Amino acid sequence: MYGQSPARVVPLLLGLQLTGCRRDSALGFPWEDSVCDSPQHHGANLDALCPTAAVEIYTSGALEAVNGTDVRLKCTFSSFAPVGDALTVTWNFRPRDGGREQFVFYYHMDPFRPMSGRFKDRVVWDGNPERYDASIMLWKLQFDDNGTYTCQVKNPPDVDGLVGTIRLSVVHTVPFSEIYFLAVAIGSACALMIIIVIVVVLFQHFRKKRWAERADKAVAIKSKEEEKLNQGNKVSVYLEDTD
Repeated sequence: MYGQSPARVVPLLLGLQLTGCRRDSALGFPWEDSVCDSPQHHGANLDALCPTAAVEIYTSGALEAVNGTDVRLKCTFSSFAPVGDALTVTWNFRPRDGGREQFVFYYHMDPFRPMSGRFKDRVVWDGNPERYDASIMLWKLQFDDNGTYTCQVKNPPDVDGLVGTIRLSVVHTVPFSEIYFLAVAIGSACALMIIIVIVVVLFQHFRKKRWAERADKAVAIKSKEEEKLNQGNKVSVYLEDTD
């Protein structure tokens, strides 16, 4: 070993580096990216042997909203790499009846809204990269907003992965669902309880008032009787004095 020439040692070290890179990548260790991005591997041009991880996108898939209202297009993501200044978010739109894809929104450290087109002054950033949220708000929905919205997130070195899609349907009214029926049932029960409480309170109030009126009437009758009795006593005393 000590007698080997430098010319034989260099290929041996390079072979160890290649083996380490393949082993780390295959096993999916957390230090895979650090190994792949090391200066030794870049120098040996080993990028093809150490693929980057993919960004996973999560969206609602399908969404219904009423014409003229505002809607939040929710898009969250997960990334192997920590979120940094290189993060980019791109939103695009394709009409339901076909046509070319249209730009909706772009984010890179700061939000960039469209300066023209159908989405001008109608879309705002509503995400938080630190919470892996890339959502946007779309204001004043129109019927021609029907279509597919795509959310693409790149967080270098994680730049691969599927694009999230949301199929938006703008309708006149949202159809009732179990949630709406449940909300109506809860609201009706609460209203009924409030009505019962009001009726009980009013009943107690009027009953106390009626008792007070009866007590006052009884006191007035008793006072009149005592007054008549006193007058009778006075007349009797007067007649006895005259006799």
